[in-house]
Amino acid sequence: MADVSLNNIYKSFGKNEVIHGISCVIRDGEFIVILGPSGCGKSTVLRMIAGLEVISSGDIAIDGRVVNQLEPADRDIAMVFQNYALYPHMTVFKNMAYGLKIRRMPKDEIKQRVQKAAEILELTDFLDRKPRQLSGGQRQRVAMGRCIVREPKVFLFDEPLSNLDAKLRVQMRLEIRKLHEDLKITSIYVTHDQVEAMTLGDRLIVMDNGYAAQIGSPLEVYERPATRFVAGFIGSPAMNFLETRITPTGEGVEIPGDVTLALANRKVPEYGGKAVVLGIRPEHFELAGEEAANLRLMVDHVELLGADTLVHGHFGEDKTSLTVRLPDVQQFEKHTILPMAVPPLKLHLFDKDSGKRIN
Repeated sequence: MADVSLNNIYKSFGKNEVIHGISCVIRDGEFIVILGPSGCGKSTVLRMIAGLEVISSGDIAIDGRVVNQLEPADRDIAMVFQNYALYPHMTVFKNMAYGLKIRRMPKDEIKQRVQKAAEILELTDFLDRKPRQLSGGQRQRVAMGRCIVREPKVFLFDEPLSNLDAKLRVQMRLEIRKLHEDLKITSIYVTHDQVEAMTLGDRLIVMDNGYAAQIGSPLEVYERPATRFVAGFIGSPAMNFLETRITPTGEGVEIPGDVTLALANRKVPEYGGKAVVLGIRPEHFELAGEEAANLRLMVDHVELLGADTLVHGHFGEDKTSLTVRLPDVQQFEKHTILPMAVPPLKLHLFDKDSGKRIN
C-alpha cells in the first residue's frame, strides 16, 4: 500500500488547458472518489496518475517516489476500466493469471494468487468458463480479480459500473466497498454518479471544468458545499436556488413574495443589503402550521416515489419554482396551497458573482 500525492498538477492539450493545478494527498489505504459531470477532467486526472497521460507541469508521487517519468508498468498500480477488457478466448483463470504469467512468476504462486482472489470475489466456480458465459457483474469481478492478483500499491477505477443495470450497480458498490475494507489498498475511483461517490468514498474530489471545486468527506460536501456548483451537483433532486437579498442588518435573507427568512445565529453584516444566492435542499422543507410557515407553495405536480413524495410547485407573485421532498406517500391536488417552513440552519448562501459559499 502507499499514499498518492498530487502536487499542483496541470494538463494542457496544445494551448487548451484542461486541468488547472490540482493538489491533494491521498492517504495510505484511503478510498478517494473523483466526482463530476462529463467533460470535467476526472478521467484525465486518473489517467495522469496511471501514466497514460503525460502531465504538463507539477508532480505525482506514489509511496514518496515521483513517478512523472515512469511508464505505467513501473508505477505499481492496477486499473479497472469501464469496459471489462477481458480476453474472450481465455478462461477466467487465464484472464486473471495473464499479467502474472508475462512477468514470469512461478506457476505455483500464480495459482495461489488466482485462487485467493477468486475466493474473495466468489469466482471459484467460474474459473474454467469463458467471459461470454458470464454475466456483466461476474465479468466486472474478473476484471477486478486481474488487478487483485498483482497486489499493487494503488487501485485505479475508471467508472467501472457504468455498463451495469441499476440493481447490479448497487450490488457491485457493496462488493467494491467490502473488497476495499478487506484489502485496505489505496484506491482512486472515478464516477459521475453521486450515489456511488457518497457510498464508496472516504473523501471526494468534486471536479468542475478542470478545477477541484471541493475536497472533503461525503457528509462535509453535502452539508457544507464550497460553491454553488458543488451544491447543485451533490444531492438528488438538486438543490433549489433563489435570487435573494440579505437584510440591511445581515440577520436574515429576503426571498420573493416579501418573505424574510431568519439566519439564526449566522449573521453576515458584510453582505447587508447585497444580492446573494440562497440554496435550499428539497428534503429540508417541512410542512408547517400557518403561523410557523415561511412560505406558501402552490402545487403544480406531484411525484409519488413510495418512500417519499416530490412536490413541484411555485410561490410568490413572480411564481418562483421550488421542488420539495416530503417523507412517505402524500397526495396533493394541483393548485393546493402548502404552508412550508425551512429550519434556519439548513439555509445555504452563495456569493452571486463568484459562486463561493458565504460562511
